[in-house]
Amino acid sequence: MVSIPVYNRNGEQVDVYEIDPAELAPKINKQLLHDAVVMYRANLRQGTAKCKNRSETEGSTRKLYRQKGTGRARAGMRRTPIRRGGGRAHPKRPQDWSYRLPKKALRLATRMALAARIADNEVVLIDELKFEQPKTKEAATILKNLGLHDQRLLVTLENYDVTAYKSLRNIDKVDTLPVSDLNAYVILRPKKVLMTRAALDMFRAKVVGTAG
Repeated sequence: MVSIPVYNRNGEQVDVYEIDPAELAPKINKQLLHDAVVMYRANLRQGTAKCKNRSETEGSTRKLYRQKGTGRARAGMRRTPIRRGGGRAHPKRPQDWSYRLPKKALRLATRMALAARIADNEVVLIDELKFEQPKTKEAATILKNLGLHDQRLLVTLENYDVTAYKSLRNIDKVDTLPVSDLNAYVILRPKKVLMTRAALDMFRAKVVGTAG
């Protein structure tokens, strides 16, 4: 069982949240986490790189000079890959790098990732994170009060809150996501994870519902 302090906006501890990481994932499979992260990163690749081969390069196909009698190396057309401005011998082509692991494996990897962060005391809980209107300065002050400024951070809310998103989006190294959009990669990428109490409750309820 892990006891996670719950803080308010001023950085003061107001409660303690009890949770057993084994409730989210009985064991941590590092190979599954690795496979999930590799998949998500591969799916981020654009795959739009393209170079021209000799048939796509501009220039005459005429042989530059006769084969023998000049004392120079044999030369063909101007588009040959060994000449400046010629085509590439093995050019890059647009490629789709994306693939998918089984859905159940990805769900389990997400639970393992959060369980691992909780077990390592890398999850910070706040009682609530609401803003009356978008205020980046106010959001930055809250993170500073919690000791989470100047580091890569994932802020997880119970649902998509436009005001909170706009307040946090201009802070460097901070990403904001609702619980429904979490995956193993976004959980493991930052140094710390800031969650609202309601967000963690929703994640636990989702795990119980999936298991049931």
